[in-house]
Amino acid sequence: MSKTYFITGTSSGFGRALAEAVLADGHQAVLAARKADSVADLTQRYPDTALFVALDVTDASAREAAVRAAVERFGRVDVLANIAGQGSLGAAEEFSSEQLRQQMEVNFWGAAELTRAFLPTFRRQKSGHILNLTSIGGLAGVGGFSAYCASKFALEDFSEALHDEVKPLGIHVTIVEPGAFRTEFAGDKNMRPAQTIEEYQPVIEPIRQYLYGGAGQQPGDPHKAALAMMAAVESAGPPLRLMLGADAYGLWEKKRAALDQELAQWRSVGENTAFEGVTVAPVGG
Repeated sequence: MSKTYFITGTSSGFGRALAEAVLADGHQAVLAARKADSVADLTQRYPDTALFVALDVTDASAREAAVRAAVERFGRVDVLANIAGQGSLGAAEEFSSEQLRQQMEVNFWGAAELTRAFLPTFRRQKSGHILNLTSIGGLAGVGGFSAYCASKFALEDFSEALHDEVKPLGIHVTIVEPGAFRTEFAGDKNMRPAQTIEEYQPVIEPIRQYLYGGAGQQPGDPHKAALAMMAAVESAGPPLRLMLGADAYGLWEKKRAALDQELAQWRSVGENTAFEGVTVAPVGG
C-alpha cells in the first residue's frame, strides 16, 4: 500500500534522496523546503503525488500551516521524516552564543516541535512513523563538533524517550544515525565559528581537513540511505536505531569499548554513593 511521507529538508542531501525514492516507489510525499524552486522538478514530475510546502522548521506558524496543508491534500500522513538540519565545525569557545542557539533551534527544536505538531494526527490515526535524522555524532562526540553533537544528542534522547511514550499508541520512532555521506554537510551551509582561537587548532585542524578535504568523496550513498529508511518504515518490526555506514559502526564500537572500560574502572566508586542499608532499583523502576 502507498504511504504519505512528510519530509523536511527536501532541497538537498538525505531529504532530497528520500523524496526521490519515495515518489519513485509510488508513494505520496509532502516536500517541505524553504523555496519551491528547489523541488520544482519533483512536483512537476509527480503532480498527483508530490506537494510542496514552504517550511522553515524554526517557524511555529509555518509548521502549523504545513501540517494542515499535508492533511488537507492527502487526508493522512503516515511518515514524518525530520531530515532538515545544519552542520558546524569549530571549538565550543569559538562559536558565539547566538550560533550555539541557532544550532539547537534548527537541529533539535525544529524537529522536536514538528514532531509534537504531528502527534495529534498520528494519535487520531492510531498509526504513524517518525524518522528523526541525527548522526553517529548523536552517539559519539568528536572534538570540533561540540555544537553539532549537542544538538544531535538532544534529538537522540528525545526520540528514545518518545519511542516509549507512543509505542502503545501504534506510533513508531526510528532514529537514523549516518556516518559520512555525500551530502552538503561539508558545504557552504555548514556553520563556521565566529572566531578562531589558535590554541584549539591542533585538535580542530585535522578534523577540518577530514571534513572539508573529503567533501564529495564520502563513502556513503544518500540514495542507499533513503532505501534503508524506507525499509525500516516497511518493516513489521522497525528499529529504534538505524545506523548507516561502516564508518559509523566503527566509531560507535570504538566509543563503546572505551566507555565500557571506563565505567568498569570507576564502577565501585560510583556505586558506593547510596545511603547505607537502602535497596537500589534501576532508574525508572
